[in-house]
Amino acid sequence: MSSQDIPEENLPAEQEHAHGAVGVADEENPFADPGLPPHEHRIQDIDERAARRSERVVALLFTVSMLATVGFIVSYVTIPHDKNIFVFPIGHISALNFALGLTLGVALFCIGAGAVHWARTLMSDVEVADERHPIEAAPEIRAKVHADFRQGAKESALGRRKLIRNTMFGALALVPLSGVMLLRDLGPLPGTSLRHTLWAKGKRLVNMNTNQPLRPEDISVGSLTFAKPDGLEETDEEFQNEMAKAALMIVRLQPGNIKDKRELDWSHEGVVAFSKICTHVGCPISLYEQQTHHVLCPCHQSTFDLSDGARVIFGPAGHALPQLRIGVDSEGYLQALGDFEEPVGPAFWERG
Repeated sequence: MSSQDIPEENLPAEQEHAHGAVGVADEENPFADPGLPPHEHRIQDIDERAARRSERVVALLFTVSMLATVGFIVSYVTIPHDKNIFVFPIGHISALNFALGLTLGVALFCIGAGAVHWARTLMSDVEVADERHPIEAAPEIRAKVHADFRQGAKESALGRRKLIRNTMFGALALVPLSGVMLLRDLGPLPGTSLRHTLWAKGKRLVNMNTNQPLRPEDISVGSLTFAKPDGLEETDEEFQNEMAKAALMIVRLQPGNIKDKRELDWSHEGVVAFSKICTHVGCPISLYEQQTHHVLCPCHQSTFDLSDGARVIFGPAGHALPQLRIGVDSEGYLQALGDFEEPVGPAFWERG
């Protein structure tokens, strides 16, 4: 239904607005005001039933927002932080994070959608034109404002009452610290967790692809194998955090090709295990050149020599990859003989 289909007496009265002088462009006035096009009434302006429908839609959106906010609060209070759920196609995620993100997103979206629908269907949509006025104030107004400010400063005795002034400045300077302190609850302090991984004496090396413990004979000369600590599963809440430190790459070299004595002592029959985390910015290393025994970080091309203690031979990395001392257990499976002796990944300021 359009405004042409409604009797004129049913149309809402047009409001008078200043549109400026409508004229035609000529040589003296090349930018004459062309005026505004005729206003088209919306169905809500014409039919009160349509307006009430829009009102109910807006109210419904705001009500859903309120319910979502209540759901956010209930989720925050009731859902355990260590509970995981499976959401297709994302996978296993934190139930608390999923609930909080979903409810907060719905609450904010419904407020925005309700406000937009309100403005587009029920608020006035008549275009108003007004003549542009000078931005700066008149000289007499500026003079009065300056005089009022000087008078107010004099009456406040801010310059004479130094104790009040100084304590006020101190209070204003310190009050933001309350907000800074709240940032502490964004996560637990790391403590010494960056210095240690899940690797420990007797922990078996498990193939990342097959999820099976590794034997020395499973690793051929020239191959690259990725491993994780036995007992760490992808469904664990801390899987990503722990793998960011414990990810391991295993290479088998001819013992005679190993140049570094400690690397040879910490290997088993030529099988060496190094951290997979680049010591530049923590990217996972995955490119291996079996002829030179070099591994390349794909992010910034840091290159490490696995036959010489994984020292840096090219790129921005600051130090060699940490090596994990390995051996075999009574059943012939590869096992760690301890944790890394230095923190894995990039250097950090507590490193020492």
